[in-house]
Amino acid sequence: MRIVIVRRICQVFFLLLCVWFCVVMTLGEEWWQLRGWPVNLILELDPLVAIATMLTTKTLYAGLAWSLVTIIVTLLFGRIFCGWVCPFGTLHQFFGWLGQLGRKHRQRVDANRYRPAQVTKYFILLFFLGVAAWPFGSDRSLLTGFLDPIPFVHRSINLALLPAGEWLVGRPLSVAQRYYDGALVIGFLFLSALLANFYIPRFYCRFLCPLGALLGLFARFSLWRIAKTAPRCSGCTLCETACEGACDPAGQIRISECLACFNCLDDACSKKFLTYRIRESEAGEIKLPPEMGRRGVLAALGASILAVPLLRLNGVIGSNRHPGLVRPPGSLSEEEFLERCIKCGQCMRICPANVIVPAGLDKGIEAMWTPVMNFRIGTSGCLVNCVACGHVCPTAAIRPLTLEERRGVGRFSTRGPIRIGTAFVDRGRCLPWAMDTPCIVCEEVCPTAPKAIYVRHEYRVIHKGILDVSEKEGATLRLKGTRLVPLAYATGDYYVAPVSALDKRARIASNTADTIVVEDASKTETIAAGARVAILVHLQLPHVDPELCIGCGTCEHECPVSGLRAIRVGAENESRNPSSSLKLAGKRG
Repeated sequence: MRIVIVRRICQVFFLLLCVWFCVVMTLGEEWWQLRGWPVNLILELDPLVAIATMLTTKTLYAGLAWSLVTIIVTLLFGRIFCGWVCPFGTLHQFFGWLGQLGRKHRQRVDANRYRPAQVTKYFILLFFLGVAAWPFGSDRSLLTGFLDPIPFVHRSINLALLPAGEWLVGRPLSVAQRYYDGALVIGFLFLSALLANFYIPRFYCRFLCPLGALLGLFARFSLWRIAKTAPRCSGCTLCETACEGACDPAGQIRISECLACFNCLDDACSKKFLTYRIRESEAGEIKLPPEMGRRGVLAALGASILAVPLLRLNGVIGSNRHPGLVRPPGSLSEEEFLERCIKCGQCMRICPANVIVPAGLDKGIEAMWTPVMNFRIGTSGCLVNCVACGHVCPTAAIRPLTLEERRGVGRFSTRGPIRIGTAFVDRGRCLPWAMDTPCIVCEEVCPTAPKAIYVRHEYRVIHKGILDVSEKEGATLRLKGTRLVPLAYATGDYYVAPVSALDKRARIASNTADTIVVEDASKTETIAAGARVAILVHLQLPHVDPELCIGCGTCEHECPVSGLRAIRVGAENESRNPSSSLKLAGKRG
C-alpha cells in the first residue's frame, strides 16, 4: 500500500475520532454518550497547550504529558502530527484539494510555492509564548486558544457545527436543542478559515497556525526528512503541484515547512529524485525561514511584553470586573483561570443544562470564548448534583470536584458548598415588589436546603383598589361606579377590608364586573352600604440569604419575567474569590 494512502486513512480516522469525541460529550447512559471515552486525547497531544500552560502556571497538568509523544514523533519523523493527525489540517487539505480541481499545472505550482508571508505564524507563536511567559510579575495570560488549531476545531465543532446539525435534523443529541452565545461568530471564523483554502491551499496551516510553527521549530532537528538524492533534478516541478506545506521540494527543501504528506514521493516524482531518509538533502536545506530575522523576533517579543499590561489596564480582573462574569463550579481564581483556559468548549458541550456558554467581547479580550454562566439560555440552572465540567477540562482551569465537595457535605461540611455567585432581587422588575402581583416561583424552585430564598409577607392595597359599596347581601358586596375583571381576584391572594380597618380583611372567593363575594360573610359585618372598601393583595416578597445562596441560577432561569429577569445571579460571594465576600468574616444578619 502506498504511503499516501496510509496517510489519508490516518487523517480520516483522526478527523472522525475528533468529531466522535465531541459527539459523545453528552451525559447519559447510551453507548454513544460519555462513558469513559478519552474525549481530551487530541487536545492532550497538542504540545502548544502543554508548553503555554507550563509557561503561565509553572506546572504541567498530568494529562498534557501526552504532548511529549507528539514532540518525540516530530523530532524523529518531522511534522507527522500536522500531515497525519491534526483534524483541522485534514479539513484544510480537503478544501485545498477542492480548490485545486480543474487548475492547470502552472496554476498549481504557483498556489503551492513558498511565500515569505509564511513566516507570520512564527511571529504569532512568539507573541503567544511571550505573553504566556511575561517576565515582569505574575500577570501572565494564555491566548493560544484563539488560533491553536486543536482548541479551534474543538470549539467550532462543540459550539457551532454540532448544534447547527442538531437544529437541521431536528433531533438533539442531548435532552434539548443546544444554544450558545457567539455561535455565529465562531462558525463564521471556522468557515472562513476553510474557504481561504480556495485561494491558497492550507492557508491557515501555512500562514496562521502557531502549533505548526512550534512543530516546525522541532522539525528542523528531525532525524528523518524529505531529501533530494541529487543536487539537481529534471526540474519538472511535479512535486510542487501537490506539496501541502509549500516547502519548495524542487529546490532547497524548507524542513520547518514540510508537513510530511509524502505527496512528492508517491504522486509526483517518478524519477526518484526525492526520498525520505536520515541524511540531509543533496540540494541543501533551509531549516528556518530567513525572513524571521532578529528584528522580527524582537518585535514579536516586544509586542508580547506590551500586550499584558495593555490587556489588564481595563481592570477587569480587579475592581472593574464584569458583574455578570459567573464561572462554572470548580473554576480557579480569575488570574489562574485565564492562565489555563484554552477556550476549547469542552465544558460547554458537556453541561447537561446548557448554561455554560462562551463569553463575549464585553467580558474582555482575555475572557473571550472562555466559559461563563448564562442562566436564561439552557434548560435549568446549574445542577447542584453535577460536576461534569471540571472532569472534562483538559487544563484544570475548572478543577475536578467530587459531589461531596460541590454540595459541602461529609468532610467538606465545615467549608460549605461551592458557591459560584449570589442571586439578587431586582425590586424594580419583581412582580410582587413592583407590580402588586403574587409570585413565589424563585422561592419554590430554590434547590438549597434550607432554601436560600425566603419571603416576607405583606398585605398591600392594589392600584385603584379603593371602591364604594352600594349594597351588601350576605357575603356579596355590590360595588358602585366601577367595573372589575370577572374572576380576577378569585385566586385566593386577594382580600377586601374597610378602608378604616385594613387589618379586618376577608378573603375574596369570587368576583364579577360589579360584585365581590367573600369566603366568610362574618368577616364583613363592619361593612355596610355606602362604605368604602379596599382590595388588598397578599404578597410574599422574596429575599436572598447570601450565606445559603450558591449562585446556581435556578431562580433566574425560572423567573417568569421575560427578558431581563427580576432575580439575577452575580459573581459576588463566589468561593473561588475570597475578596468578593458580601459580609465581613464572622458577621451575620
